[in-house]
Amino acid sequence: MKDNIHPDYHEINVVMTDGTEYKTRSTMGKAGDTLRLDIDPKSHPAWTGVHRMVDTAGQLAKFKKRFEGFGIKSDNS
Repeated sequence: MKDNIHPDYHEINVVMTDGTEYKTRSTMGKAGDTLRLDIDPKSHPAWTGVHRMVDTAGQLAKFKKRFEGFGIKSDNS
């Protein structure tokens, strides 16, 4: 087997939406990094049955900004 081809597998902290924390092992980031979840089993609609709109990245705002100059062309122009 080849040497040095496997990613570093280390311990990270995971913070759930309600603030609870736990440690797990992952290849994400560096040892001791923190992963903050936006959606987890305690807040996901599939498990809670409650649907809510989550737009943490501002995707709708980005879309509106990108296409704000576009409009319906009229025949009078």
